[in-house]
Amino acid sequence: MMPPHKIIVRIKGGLGNQLFCYAAARRLSLVNDAELVIDDVTGFIRDRLYCRRYMLDCFNIPARKATKSERLEPFERYRRGVMKWLSRSKPFAEKRYLEQDGLDFDGRLLELKVKGPLYIDGLWQSDGYFKDVEQTIREDLRIIPPTDGLNQRMAEKIRSSNAVALHVRWFDATESETSFHNVSGAYYQRAIAEIQRYVKKPHYFLFSDDPAAAKRLLDITDERVAYVDHNRGDENGCSDLWLMTQCRHFITANSTFSWWGAWLGGGNNSIIIAPNIKLRGGITSWGFNGQIPERWIRI
Repeated sequence: MMPPHKIIVRIKGGLGNQLFCYAAARRLSLVNDAELVIDDVTGFIRDRLYCRRYMLDCFNIPARKATKSERLEPFERYRRGVMKWLSRSKPFAEKRYLEQDGLDFDGRLLELKVKGPLYIDGLWQSDGYFKDVEQTIREDLRIIPPTDGLNQRMAEKIRSSNAVALHVRWFDATESETSFHNVSGAYYQRAIAEIQRYVKKPHYFLFSDDPAAAKRLLDITDERVAYVDHNRGDENGCSDLWLMTQCRHFITANSTFSWWGAWLGGGNNSIIIAPNIKLRGGITSWGFNGQIPERWIRI
């Protein structure tokens, strides 16, 4: 028997943001005994800047995909606009189209009672939105491992060492220390020094969307570092994320990709370091209220 209510979540952004969209909506569906339906289309059809695509098929997600009518087709853009306009004047608990209001953690979502079909549209970048159903989220987001020999051999190397996933994400083209969106080399130097305090004989596995620039930024060339640079392009993002989750400790970038690598892979004894910076708007936002789990180290 199908649940009486339905939540249609609009998935959008890169892989890390897509996971946040899903996790918040999944929790909302569980506590409301509502069916979760995934809109895997409309969040991407007008993304002409980054040309993102839906990337969650590599996880063990139990929800079904939305039909055309559930995606508000035909005339989706106009029908969505009308629903948004009508919902803006309603109290939070009475909206039929729920858009995220700002970046900070919004506890109202935890108390929401779903009374009928609900469209949910936002990034919801905090584990606070799903902390009380953490084990279910972890089960849903078990990554289907890549089967090729290169990734399997790298995974064996990771698991046989005291592995630290180190992620360098490039938002700006420049490698300058004054770049606004990129985390500085100084952050990574401090993070590596912090790891050295706690982890015996760490071996670093460097993940980056520009491995060559990351090598120049970090200037680490000894045997402590392995460069994971064979999974190129968004289509191989799940493979890199899976490898990241095989590590024991984590140095994240200001990136939801490495946020999820650390969250999915980290255990109670893991050292997880995140940049203690604040960025609002533009091509990335970081450091807002609720984004970084309390036990992570911020430097």
